[in-house]
Amino acid sequence: MISYRVCVYAICKNESQFVERFMDSMSEADDICVLDTGSTDDTVEKLRARGAHVEQKVISPWRFDVARSESLKLIPKDADICCCIDLDEQFQSGWREKLERAWQLDTTRARYRYTWSFLPDGREGCVFWTDKIHKNGCYRWVNPVHEVLQYLGEGGEHFVDAEGVQLDHHPDPSKSRGQYLPLLELAVREDPQNDRNRHYLGREYMFRGEWAQAVSTLKAHLAMPQAVWRDERCASMRYIARCLRRLEREDEAALWLHRAIAEAPHLREPYLEFADLLYQQKDWCGVIFMVNCALAITERPRTYICEPFAWGSFPYDLLSIAYFHLSQWESALKNAEKAFALAPDDARLQENCALLRAKIQKESRI
Repeated sequence: MISYRVCVYAICKNESQFVERFMDSMSEADDICVLDTGSTDDTVEKLRARGAHVEQKVISPWRFDVARSESLKLIPKDADICCCIDLDEQFQSGWREKLERAWQLDTTRARYRYTWSFLPDGREGCVFWTDKIHKNGCYRWVNPVHEVLQYLGEGGEHFVDAEGVQLDHHPDPSKSRGQYLPLLELAVREDPQNDRNRHYLGREYMFRGEWAQAVSTLKAHLAMPQAVWRDERCASMRYIARCLRRLEREDEAALWLHRAIAEAPHLREPYLEFADLLYQQKDWCGVIFMVNCALAITERPRTYICEPFAWGSFPYDLLSIAYFHLSQWESALKNAEKAFALAPDDARLQENCALLRAKIQKESRI
């Protein structure tokens, strides 16, 4: 196995609380380079005390791509592999050996497993494969927010999947995402043909409860000739349906969920969002049909469009409730137990199991 010079690089501001964990996690790298963008706490001092190379530069007006590209300048010229990591992220041990084992002489970029969020009980939430590990000297960062790597090298990109490399995200929950919306609006103005940014903008309006604005923006995304990735198109359709439900336009929401299923029948999410709508409408047979369609999909996608609810207790919870309303107690209990096994801290699910066992026992005496 070839040995490479591996550099971790990052940007930060007022992230003192993460320094020790970050430096411990990144210690397998040859170099750790950090651009501090204006900390007023002791982040810089703590990083330097642990051996990181730190430089400071205030980015004004703020853009993530400018900060990331500035941090690229800190990487040693003879570094081979560059890992863009944030201070609130940590690799699981052994990551470097697994990365070097996957890396080939012609590799320009590596994909690896990323847990973006965790549930309150510590189980994984949103999980996907990301690709912020790259060859030195042939990339730059673009987009004011939701920044991505742009290849500048000769020939094409060559990706590898770094199996076994796991990066975990443990953010500060108090950190505001208020800057995202103006930066996304800027990103769409700068590059109106970028379909991904328009999708992100529509999603951000949805997150903020701006339902009508979200619907129009997401419809604009779907109308773009460049918007061809079916998973993301499906997500835009699902988000439109969510917004329409909030606007009490359920019939229209149902039409968009039909479209979402047709767009990406290989994903669980559109079936389950339709099942949730049918649950609200008390269409119990419809709920069972849609949930079973979702559960027939057993391979979890590696893309970022993979929502935790689709792979947790939610499908079985819906099934249990639907079977309960159809007086199918055994099926209701079986699915309630599956849901509880996936969410053992959920008191409601525990109580549902107990109530169903009591119901079955009572029925058996009649």
